[in-house]
Amino acid sequence: MSSGRFARVIGGRPAYDKAQIVPILPVCMAARDGAGIPLLGRDRIDVMQTIPRPSKFSLLAVICIAALGLGLRAGTAQEVTLSAPNAPEAVIDRLRRDALLLRQGDEADVRSGADITAAARADYGRLIGVLYEAGFFAPVISIRLDGREASEISPLSPPASVARVEIIVQTGAPFRLGQAQIAPLARDTDLPVGFATGQPANTALLRDATQAALLGWQNIGHANAVLSHQRIVAQNRDAVLDVDIGLAPGPVIRFGDLLPIGQVRMQPARIAAIAGLPSGEIYSPTALNRAEARLRDTGAFGAVALSLAPAKGDNSADVTAIVEEAPLRRLGFGAELASDAGIQLSAYWLHRNLFGGAERLRFDLAIAGIDDIQSGDKIDTTLSARFDRPATFGPDTALSLEAETVILREPSYRIEGARIAGGLTHRLSDQITLSGGLGLEFSRIEDGLGRRDLTRLTLPLGLIVDRRDAVLDARRGSYLAAELEGFGLFGASSGARITLDGRRYWPLGAGRATRLAARGQIGGMIGADLADIPPDDLFFSGGAGTVRGQPYRSLGAMQSGLASGGRGFLGLSAELRHDLGESRFGLVGFADLGGISAEAWDIDGTTWHSGAGIGLRYTTPFGPIRVDLATPTSGTAAGRDLFVYIGIGQAF
Repeated sequence: MSSGRFARVIGGRPAYDKAQIVPILPVCMAARDGAGIPLLGRDRIDVMQTIPRPSKFSLLAVICIAALGLGLRAGTAQEVTLSAPNAPEAVIDRLRRDALLLRQGDEADVRSGADITAAARADYGRLIGVLYEAGFFAPVISIRLDGREASEISPLSPPASVARVEIIVQTGAPFRLGQAQIAPLARDTDLPVGFATGQPANTALLRDATQAALLGWQNIGHANAVLSHQRIVAQNRDAVLDVDIGLAPGPVIRFGDLLPIGQVRMQPARIAAIAGLPSGEIYSPTALNRAEARLRDTGAFGAVALSLAPAKGDNSADVTAIVEEAPLRRLGFGAELASDAGIQLSAYWLHRNLFGGAERLRFDLAIAGIDDIQSGDKIDTTLSARFDRPATFGPDTALSLEAETVILREPSYRIEGARIAGGLTHRLSDQITLSGGLGLEFSRIEDGLGRRDLTRLTLPLGLIVDRRDAVLDARRGSYLAAELEGFGLFGASSGARITLDGRRYWPLGAGRATRLAARGQIGGMIGADLADIPPDDLFFSGGAGTVRGQPYRSLGAMQSGLASGGRGFLGLSAELRHDLGESRFGLVGFADLGGISAEAWDIDGTTWHSGAGIGLRYTTPFGPIRVDLATPTSGTAAGRDLFVYIGIGQAF
């Protein structure tokens, strides 16, 4: 240690509210250098006390914290160096990222000495926070501006300019936990595994342990559990951190009423019905979070925040729901381009709150196969209207009504049809959804079997298990969708269509930049004569949704001597996705395999084709923009043809 002046910083993180307990309160202290001399001449230092008494050091702490929150421009100088002898490389990297003095600004923007001095004062607290997170609780930090310690420079008389900045960090030894105690604990409380004597100590571990202990009490109804005392003592000589945290569980709280605030058009009774708060039952953070999620999922609100009001004399507590209604109407457009299927355009109009109860009314128009506008011979058109009402039969059950007309012009068939349907959707949990309904369909069909009219009653059932971390661009997790649609024709045979769609996502390596995505699809049509099945209910393979690199719906089957879709389908896809550094761009390599059979579940009779390619992704707030180039890897055109697919969102 040099003989000059230096700043020792103890503490370093601002206090949070009781929902985000940080077990280390901010204290900034300055002392004189002394080689080998323990901090403030003591072998044992109190890093945190329950209520620090005001002192001259408290004033300095306030100054440190205020500087952190000022949002001052990072100071730059002609020369800025950081040295941290014997510090782990990861800690050095984090120090460099967090130091305001090391952040590069506009080279043409001249920083004043006052700016640099303010940034230096703020950096004491920022750097000590990094070191505490890494488990170093007895560091020495010196920030010198042209040889002067920044903490010794009065903020009222900063230098006019600064030419040289030196940041010197001595981490000291990494600390381990000595005493590790949090009490009392609720039954079934799971503290972090690392919260034990002899384990590495750091502030993240202390926060996690404290939060887990509080959550344990909250999970059994003690909503107002708080810290009763906390004492964290760092023993420098042994590099040991003793932790003693006490909890005050408080009484068991029951839910009162939901009190909405901020609604304009939304009916308060409907807000309460949608939230489904279990009034009269014992408080549960899970129940509170789920009520908030139900309101948010309606799409009728731009913002939703639920909070527990102070408890009443009977130990019940009302819940305040602060809401901000989203704009009532929305108009949207979409487009996709595939070199084999042409341009696909879509548009919709949406009303989010039709009658004041979060009822949604949506009209959709989709036009597909636009590769020959003049003839219009291959253009498909779909027009639909859908009405959704949440919380129709309980908070987790929604009603939907739908009407649709379609005109499909495919090479092997043409369909003009209409459909009306109604159904219920029930959420078993945040991840599992069940659906069921009843529909009536009319179709006028022209294909190899001639011209015919079909009228049928449908009974669709569905199950979705969604454990993805993100819907638009999943990086880990899984997704499963299962559908069973039974149908009965008036005066004809009946049958059922079964489909399964499973997806899995794995991050590769330590980071999240590279991940593997896989998809499996299987489908089967059982029962019903060929003439009683609408051609679009049969299975085809090829194109963006199945096998990229193969022409759109190019693989079908021969049934009754006619070329048609198959009764069985199997599809496999895999993608390797990689983000390009800190940019918004990413690269994808993919391979697809698809098979069609004349009969359902007939693997031996399945005909296969495949494709592969590369793609580019550009991340946007509404999902990644997708550009894929694919070529066949089977058939006579293998490696010769090239197909282009452009759209929004990942392929799956």
